[in-house]
Amino acid sequence: MNCSPILIVSGEPNSIFLEIFFKAIKIKKIKSPLILISSKNILKKQMKKLKFNMKINLLNYKNFNFDKLNNKSINLVNVDFNQKKSFDKISKKSNKFIDKSFHIAFEIIKKKKIYKFINGPISKKYFLGNKYLGITEFISKKFGSKESCMLIFNKELSVCPITTHLPIKQVSKNINKKSIMQKIALINNFYKTFLGVNPKIAVLGLNPHCESISNYNEDEKIIKPLIKNLKKKYKISGPYSADTMFIKNIRKKFNVIIGMYHDQVLTPIKTLYEYDAINITLGLPFIRISPDHGPNEKMLGKNLSNPLSLIQAIKFLDKR
Repeated sequence: MNCSPILIVSGEPNSIFLEIFFKAIKIKKIKSPLILISSKNILKKQMKKLKFNMKINLLNYKNFNFDKLNNKSINLVNVDFNQKKSFDKISKKSNKFIDKSFHIAFEIIKKKKIYKFINGPISKKYFLGNKYLGITEFISKKFGSKESCMLIFNKELSVCPITTHLPIKQVSKNINKKSIMQKIALINNFYKTFLGVNPKIAVLGLNPHCESISNYNEDEKIIKPLIKNLKKKYKISGPYSADTMFIKNIRKKFNVIIGMYHDQVLTPIKTLYEYDAINITLGLPFIRISPDHGPNEKMLGKNLSNPLSLIQAIKFLDKR
């Protein structure tokens, strides 16, 4: 195979990721070799539980040749995780396994110059704790990226939250011109570089109807004058009221809608497209994507999880 490999970290072992991975590689013909970083023990147990059968090709990540890889078997970099059950409750027990998996992935990316990376979901509560707001920030810190951006991408419409996993009471004090400008620049560059599109960007206001009963109105003081200035450089407009922005005849005018906080834009995009979206981190020296959902502990072992988001992530990278 001549295509550049896609590196995949399975993430939390007690999640639906391996299930959707099995489904994704069965459904789609993939040109890029897939390299999975996971536990052979967990992989074999979950394959048996979910009635999936495929040979495993064990790799030494410090010494393997990309040119000889194909997808006739699962190319696995094994990370030991000696769990007796195929699925168990999510806990801190998997933290060392997840951390080592990411460490190996980052070493491969830096040394082998792989630029296509997917990670499965993790538990923010157990793995990240209070150190990082999310995986976007975790990976950005590991690569020293001071400017990063979470883009929930769909070919019809994408969204970006200026603040990610912050409590609502902390959102307003974290809204500033610098952060908004950085994310707009990253999004604009991504669309032009990877999609050949000069994107039309809408920016939402922070407050309902972009109005506030407080003496200080972020929409008037920060967002509105910033957009006015940025119109000279980008196809951008706003601030718009969030309650009507996702109506069909309004949203179809834009490629991207930028919101001020997580649920302001992720709730409507997931309602509209469900699993047909992927989470892309912009601002890294490689393309990082994850399926747009979490571990989904309630669905473990049921073999009912929808693989569409992972399929779209692989499909996106397979073209690059």
